Amino acid sequence: MKTVRVVMMMVCAIWLALGWGEAHAQATRTWVSGVGDDANPCSRTAPCKTFAGAISKTAAGGEINTLDPGGYGAVTITKSIRIVAESGVAGVLVSGTNGIVVAAAAADSVYLEGLVFDGVAAAGLNGILFNSGGSLVVYNCKIFGFSQWGILFTPTTPGKLLVSNSLVTNNGSSATFGGVKVFGRAGATTVSGVIDRSLLANNANGFLIDGTGGGGTAEVTVRDSVVTGNTGNGIATNSAGVVSSVVFVDRTTSSHNAGAGIAATGVAQAAAILASSSVQNNGTGLLATGGQIGSFKNNNISSNTTDGAPTVILPQN
Repeated sequence: MKTVRVVMMMVCAIWLALGWGEAHAQATRTWVSGVGDDANPCSRTAPCKTFAGAISKTAAGGEINTLDPGGYGAVTITKSIRIVAESGVAGVLVSGTNGIVVAAAAADSVYLEGLVFDGVAAAGLNGILFNSGGSLVVYNCKIFGFSQWGILFTPTTPGKLLVSNSLVTNNGSSATFGGVKVFGRAGATTVSGVIDRSLLANNANGFLIDGTGGGGTAEVTVRDSVVTGNTGNGIATNSAGVVSSVVFVDRTTSSHNAGAGIAATGVAQAAAILASSSVQNNGTGLLATGGQIGSFKNNNISSNTTDGAPTVILPQN
């Protein structure tokens, strides 16, 4: 009996020495630092160096915090997680790849706060690429310099997007890319979102809700925001069939875009609805080519090369 106890104690000692026990333990909160090491347990006193190093040591539903400014690298998220930077600049600087990729389960939620995504003068692909998951919140982030999209939200199941208090600038190296795109794919029967108090500026296109991906109804509100200086359209929606793609534009300015300030193209299921908003100094103010643009008659559409007109006047209640 004594011999068995000694053997078991030796096995446990080896197991702990090799770190096997620690590898299986995940904390609800982990930490990263510019002077950390991914071999560490990612505790506050022994932080990791990258988000990729910390995420494997963070439990589902947990949080990764930054201790100081630093470049924390690209990461793929496969579970519910929060990444929060409150101590300074937390950079995700990438070249030839995406910044943060979300490939999570249908009920998972991802929250990103205080991050700076840098695509290194269009060497990076997408700042945030959401392939699957239940929801994505982007709060107080800066996303710039990516060759494709600052945020590409393209779920395969019902999904929700919130972008708040963020800057999305200088993204898109060609006319098919830009700042933020919502693109529901097959299985995404409903997609909803809000872009709130944000700036989408100097991209190839500002915002696009695209109903051609095989998903279902998509509805996004752009509220209390500014969309300006984009080389294509400011705010646009399109659809190729029975799929409804609707953008609600509320208390928002779309100005100085080389294309249309507001565009609805494809078929009638593509619709833009304007309330208390300004559309000024664009190539075209309102452009409805197959789609519909509704106005509550409390908007300012002026000083565009061609102002255009809403296709539907909506009653105020």
